This record gives sequence, C-alpha cells and structure tokens, in this order.
Amino acid sequence: MSHNSPKQILNHIHELLERHDLENKVSARQAEAKNMPVIEHLLERRHNQEIRRYVSQLHYADIADLLESLPLDERRLIWHMVSGEIDGRVLLEISPAARDSLIAELDEAEVVQIATQLDSDELADITPLLDDDTVDEIIEALDEQAREEYDKARHYPENQIGALMDFNLLKVREDVSCKVVFRYLRRFKELPDQADKIFIVDDYNTLLGALSIRRLLTSKPKAMVRDLYNRETVTFHAHDNVEEVANAFERYDLITAAVVDEHHRLIGRITIDEMVDVLRSAGDADMLGMAGVSVMEDLFSPVVDAFKSRWLWLVINLCTAFFASRVIGVFEGSIEKIVALASLMPIVAGIGGNAGNQTITMIVRAMAQTVFSWAQIRELLMKEISVALINGVIWGSLLAVITYFLYDNPMLSFVMLLAMTLNLSLAAIMGVMIPSIMQKTGRDPALGSSVLITACTDSGGFFIFLGLASLMLL
Repeated sequence: MSHNSPKQILNHIHELLERHDLENKVSARQAEAKNMPVIEHLLERRHNQEIRRYVSQLHYADIADLLESLPLDERRLIWHMVSGEIDGRVLLEISPAARDSLIAELDEAEVVQIATQLDSDELADITPLLDDDTVDEIIEALDEQAREEYDKARHYPENQIGALMDFNLLKVREDVSCKVVFRYLRRFKELPDQADKIFIVDDYNTLLGALSIRRLLTSKPKAMVRDLYNRETVTFHAHDNVEEVANAFERYDLITAAVVDEHHRLIGRITIDEMVDVLRSAGDADMLGMAGVSVMEDLFSPVVDAFKSRWLWLVINLCTAFFASRVIGVFEGSIEKIVALASLMPIVAGIGGNAGNQTITMIVRAMAQTVFSWAQIRELLMKEISVALINGVIWGSLLAVITYFLYDNPMLSFVMLLAMTLNLSLAAIMGVMIPSIMQKTGRDPALGSSVLITACTDSGGFFIFLGLASLMLL
C-alpha cells in the first residue's frame, strides 16, 4: 500500500499526464517510423496503468479536485479510470460545470447504474442534468422506498433544505429503555453517516427531541429514554433556505439536525457534509458573481461557453467605461491647460474602486451570513463614510505632499486631497447601497457588484477630481 499523501499522488498523476502528452507529440513527429504505432500503444498502455494505479489510491473528493484541474481531454481519460463503486460520489463532489462534461461522456445505462448507487437526496442533485427518458429509467430501477424518498426530495426547489435532506436516520419513542435502543441499533449493518443523535418521536411521528448517542452509551441499560433526551433541539423546516440553514449549522456547531413539516412531524435530517458543500458553493458563487462570471463556467470550459458566461457584464463594463470617457471629455479643456491632471486622475479613481470593493465585499459577506438587514442601512452608511473620511484625509494628505513635490502647485495638492476624500466617501456609499438595493429587489447582491462599484468610482472619481480642478485651478 502506498504511503504517498493525496497531494503527492495528484502531482504524480499530473507528471504522468504531461509525460504522456509529450511522448504523443514526439511520436507524432516520427509517424513515418515503421514500428511507431506499436510503440505508441505500448507507451499509452504503460502510462494508463500507472495513472489508474494512482487514481485507485485517491479519495473520491480528491478525484473530483483532480478532474476539475484538468483540460477536457485529460479529464475524460481520468474519468474513465474511476471505479464504478465511487463514480457517483465523484459526480456529487465535483463542480456543476465539470459535472456536465462528465455526464456527457456516459451512455444511458452507465448513468442509470451510477444513479442507483446514490441515496435519494443525492439522486435529486443529479437528475436535473439528465433527459426525461433517462430519469424515467432511473426511477424504474429504484425500489419502492427509494422511489418514494426521491419523489419527496425532488418536490422541493434546490434552494430549499427539503431538496438536500437525508431519509436515513435513527428514531425511537420516549417510552423505551436504553436496552431496547441498543437492540434497535444492532439491527443496522452500519449506522448512518454523521449519526450523532437519535430522534425521539411519538406514535404520530411528531418530533419530541433528540438523544445524543454519546449520552446513550454512557447510560445504564435500564435507564428510560424519556429521562435522557434533550427536548430543546435545533430543527428546520423543509422549505427553509439552504444557505440560512448552512449558516445555522456553523453557528450552532451542528453535525445533524432534524427536518420537520408544518405539523412538526419528522420527515428527514440534514447533515454537516451537505452544509459544508452549500457554504463552499455559496462562497464560490459570490466570488465569481462579483466579477460577473457564471458559476456554471468551468476552468476548462469550451471557448463558446466561457464567452456566453462573461459577455453580458463585459458589455455593461464597456458601456460604463464609455460613460467615464465622456466624463473626461467634458473636461478636455482643463486637461489641455493643466497636463498634470491626466496623470493624477487615475490615482483618485483607482483607490476609490479599491475602497468600494472592500466595502461591498463586507456587505455581501454579511448578507450571505444573514447578519444584515435593511434596517441597518443608516448605521452602516455612517460607519463606512467615517472610515472613508479617515482614509481620505490620511492618504489624500500623503498624495497631496507627493503632488506638491512633483508639480510645485499647492492648490493642485489641495484638489488632490479633497478629491480623494470625496471619492472614497462616494465609494463607501455605493459599496453599501449597490448590494442592498439588489437584495431588496430580489437579485443576487454579489452578481456583478464589482463591475458596478468600479463604474461608479471611475466616473465619479473623474468627475470630482476634474470638476474641482476646473473650479479651483482655472
């Protein structure tokens, strides 16, 4: 058994792929050689055997990372080497964009085989990517219980916790002893993943509380469950937002939690592994969205797909840049008379854009963690404006000193100080208002926010700086 770490194994695979690609290129140049096809076959077979051996040593999550890091041709090569026992797990771990490219490599029979290995909640993550005929065949292959659970899971939109809930849970009544619970647990070949508690229900499946397995193990066999379980336990409703639930898992350090219906009946559970995936996906979506990039774009997506993902915000950026250029055009006469303005105005706009992005990042993060409300707008505005004024005075004064030494013009230095302070204040205001207004109107506050704040600080910075220069220097 290899003692290599996952990182070392991944490095070995990358090296083998590079060597394989290099040897292919060399053999292509020597294609006229008599035995070259045989040599190519032997080299490919040797490399594939080595790569397959390394892939077999990786955890399915590491395989998912490897696949995301590879161009499409190499990704297909590795994908066909993944064991059929874990390929479904790999699909669940990999990013949505890369997942599409892998599913496209499978025929209908392979998709059905993979899908039937997954739990009902996991299956609901995969089927939206498949055509109706394949989904129907998957449903036919499920047993009655799995089919019923799958129907429940897919009933909920993907942003609701019901779509992610796990039906594989432990539950008992409160009127039994620990000895009975031990006997119940021994019926399982293995306990459900992340099973840290047993849910306590009545005859109508109404949730009463939860019994920690740790406490169960340290209790006497004759002790009654009603005397041991916690009646104050965190629960969620199936229609709760997944990101809000994920934040609650982080806040309360949960491993599992019950999902109940409107009558407080137990219908499933949520586990920490699902919530970690939600937080990671939300973080990725926010980071990409702020730059105007779709979460469905993969690092090695086809050129056409990447273009479709990015073109809209580039057009918006082009329009805002054109508007900024028109702002400069209004002050062409001032720039002709004082050439120094041309070299100084990008400084004002650039620092304003950076400050605006700092503010907007803090606001979007607060919104993602549900610690932001519209009622806090005034307080946040005052706080961010105060920070902007302090930064404006300090760094504006520094730039004013530098400007004086460069151009020996005290009034131009004062304009630099004033423009820097005003543009940083504008950046603070827009950094709070842009995501707040987007959230208020039902849009993703992170989507394109970086593009919008840059447009505001560029146009505003040019207008403030050149306007002040025209009033005070001419």
